[in-house]
Amino acid sequence: MDTQVLTFWVNGKEVSTPVAPGEMLAETLRYRLGLTGTKIGCNEAECGACTVLVDGEAVLSCSFPSVKAQGRRVTTIEGLATPGREPNLAILHPLQQAFVLYGAVQCGFCIPGQIMTAYALLEKNPAAGEEEIRHALKDTLCRCGGYNAILQAIQAAGKAIQTGQPVQPPVVPEARQARRVAGRVHPRADAVAKVSGTAKYTDDLFFEGMLHARVKRAGTPAGILRRLDVSRARSMPGVVAVMTAEDLPAARTHGLVVSDWPVLVGVGEVIRTVGDALAIVAAETREQATQALDAIEVEIEPLPVVSDAVQALQSDAPKVHPQGNLLKHIKVRKGDVSEGFAQADVILEQVYHTPMHDHAFLEPECSIARPTLDGRMEIYVGSQIPYADRSQVARVLGVGEDRVHIIGMLIGGGFGGKEDIAGQIHAALLAQKTGRPVKLLFDRHESLLVHPKRHATQIRVRVGAKRDGTLTAVETELYGDTGAYASLGEKVMTRATTHSSGPYEIPHVKADCYAMYTNNPPAGAFRGFGVLQSAFAIESTMDTLAHQLGLDPIELRRKNALRMGSITNTGQVLKDSVGLLECIEKVEQELRRKAVSNPFEAWVDPQNPHLRRAWGFAVAYKNTGLGGGAPDKAGAEVELLADGTFEVRTASAELGQGLPTVLQLIAAEELRQLVSNVRVWLSDTDYTPDGGPTTASRQTYVTGNAVRYASAALREMITSHLAEHFDVSPEQIQFIEGLAQVANYSIPMTQVYEIVHSAGRKPVVQYTYWAPATKPLGEGGDMHFAYSFAAQAAEVEVNTLTGEVRVLEVITANDVGFAVNPLGLQGQIEGGVIMGIGHALTEAFLTDQGRVITDRLAKYRVPSITLTPKITSFVVEHPTADGPYGAKGVGEIVIIPTVPAITNAIFNAVGVRVTRLPVDQEWILRQIKAREAEFQPGD
Repeated sequence: MDTQVLTFWVNGKEVSTPVAPGEMLAETLRYRLGLTGTKIGCNEAECGACTVLVDGEAVLSCSFPSVKAQGRRVTTIEGLATPGREPNLAILHPLQQAFVLYGAVQCGFCIPGQIMTAYALLEKNPAAGEEEIRHALKDTLCRCGGYNAILQAIQAAGKAIQTGQPVQPPVVPEARQARRVAGRVHPRADAVAKVSGTAKYTDDLFFEGMLHARVKRAGTPAGILRRLDVSRARSMPGVVAVMTAEDLPAARTHGLVVSDWPVLVGVGEVIRTVGDALAIVAAETREQATQALDAIEVEIEPLPVVSDAVQALQSDAPKVHPQGNLLKHIKVRKGDVSEGFAQADVILEQVYHTPMHDHAFLEPECSIARPTLDGRMEIYVGSQIPYADRSQVARVLGVGEDRVHIIGMLIGGGFGGKEDIAGQIHAALLAQKTGRPVKLLFDRHESLLVHPKRHATQIRVRVGAKRDGTLTAVETELYGDTGAYASLGEKVMTRATTHSSGPYEIPHVKADCYAMYTNNPPAGAFRGFGVLQSAFAIESTMDTLAHQLGLDPIELRRKNALRMGSITNTGQVLKDSVGLLECIEKVEQELRRKAVSNPFEAWVDPQNPHLRRAWGFAVAYKNTGLGGGAPDKAGAEVELLADGTFEVRTASAELGQGLPTVLQLIAAEELRQLVSNVRVWLSDTDYTPDGGPTTASRQTYVTGNAVRYASAALREMITSHLAEHFDVSPEQIQFIEGLAQVANYSIPMTQVYEIVHSAGRKPVVQYTYWAPATKPLGEGGDMHFAYSFAAQAAEVEVNTLTGEVRVLEVITANDVGFAVNPLGLQGQIEGGVIMGIGHALTEAFLTDQGRVITDRLAKYRVPSITLTPKITSFVVEHPTADGPYGAKGVGEIVIIPTVPAITNAIFNAVGVRVTRLPVDQEWILRQIKAREAEFQPGD
């Protein structure tokens, strides 16, 4: 391929490098110059993660031809900080400092784009106001939803630039029962690396001799593979290996719960979804691998398509799998619903529909497999479950698990979408065959086709109640579309079912769920894990009930709310940490303070009578941990190193939720150390104990406890050695400000290490924490060891001329047990609300008879900063007995009540009840016009 030499200035230095025709600036910066701080999230000029400055102007470098940079000055994220040996807060640009201090960094993948866009703005106007910032960042997406913190950070940086003063940190309330370090505000441990461009994600790695892989996908939702000819592809320039199902060395399928997902579909075998893999290619360059895909000849005999869960259950539906289409029939029974409905004065019934949603994490999936000299396989990947990756890869390679080493990289967003295998197995197969490192990077189109989605559902809700609002019975019937393969479908739809009657004490409950196979892309874990769908249904019905009975919607919920001593619909007695009533109270107080009159009555703007505003309200609960009788445990190892620092090791994954900081604070609390004296090492199957999956909002509770107990045991070990060495009682030894105080002596931790080491001991403790036992569904008792609770109110504005809906403000209260790191917690809360707004108003992953319509990021409307409302957050802390300092999960609970709070507000504003997501602007307008026609005088 012909190349030309590009000479330009990058971060103040003149550089020359060859570029290929058509190469974009992002590729030149990343793959030729090694400036990997610039990220590629979509290659569509859609997400903004690739933003750099060219002669002071912000450009999307994924669509900016490199040749246009000839002789020009380019600034990347690496060029903002004052030059120094190691990035630290002191040498960072005020923008970078502010992003750290304000908690604007979560997964970090979008942050270079956010900062560079903001930098271009502040260079022109450091006094930019909120609207100017929103306009500048309107096309720079943050899937973690940290827009409020980003806004505040940019404004704080601008003020610092104008005054020449340091960036002033925000005021964030500490935990109600804050301890020495736990419960107090701390910036993220990984934030400096993420704002400076030095943080490494999988695609940022390069190895000598590395090949590039691509996958031939089926492209059809249902059929039989009749012919697959790879001979021409194998002979193409640069192609090193092409593999098909015939080349598989061992297991032919993988899966987290059910091993039903084919590694490669072979000739004569069934294709069940468009993303099914038929062949894999490794070549010297990505371009050569892509060209080889086009040379593979495929013939597929079409089969009838099963396109939704209700169709899948029909007796005449084609079978997606030989055993049929039913993955699981899930049942919940409490009392006798016939009796409950007989006692009711009013009975309501409604059917609701939710679509598939895509995680739309900004970092596309990437795996690098590298054979080692000792015959093992290293795999670098951003994965939510490293040990599950190891076992699945080993099965397919036909080797023992000890021959596979998973090295977890930073994850640029997950939200549940990086639990299943993506490219790990394919990369490993090609590396095993070629003996060379292999990188398999998904483009955005492939990511949208392949990884599991949120389950599309149809949910029928029937509610019976007395005239005073007392619930007597709830019956739900759910259909969940789990797509072509099981993934975590059974687990997700079980949560949807067990939570489908809401956070209420109801004497009679019946729920049936049918988790069904279809020919759609698989569905699996997604933030909220099924409860988001059922909460939309039950909370919409509760609002309809309040309206029909003439009751205040908050009072109706308070009357029936779970509280201490309540019995859930699965038969669990709630013994502690039930903060729902306080959540309701916090939101109600703030709502009554803000609203001039009844917040649930429409308010018409006198200047713009076509704009109608109203508030909506909803509540939710969500389990913490795996539950359902599944053993839930996590391992952690804590060690005092020779340099006097402590290292925490666990294989739990960081998705942007702030786990390293949480574990750092817990360890520092127990070890009586400075936070800066503790570092955390995650997600390495050779060196970190299994922390279990990062799912079900379990990591703070389960892995947090593992770190807590390991740290306490290590402190006791050290204390015992010091007491023996100095011949004093253990009571005379304390740890203060990073030093050991023995009687009247202060001893640095380096000396403590030497004392312990000289006694023939290694100062390290490994601890496996087992969460409280739970019971399977249907056996009564405790199905979960903890629950989080939330209440939310949302104010919307509906344009009656267009049907457009805007969320103006959200008030949210979340019972998290204990806020280990209030700054990180704030980011989780605000991010969950933003994602919920997207699910309510803009997001849907569309298919047509199994074929994917949403095949580009531009077709999936992730909320931008322009949709960000004012968010008022209350942290409620009802400690749970066994959680670390009372903490329980928060990652999922926040998003769950947002959707129904918004749709309930729409009803209050214009009288239109939304039963299908996302809210359709044109449908809203038609309903408004139909209501107007219905109430015309004389009709």
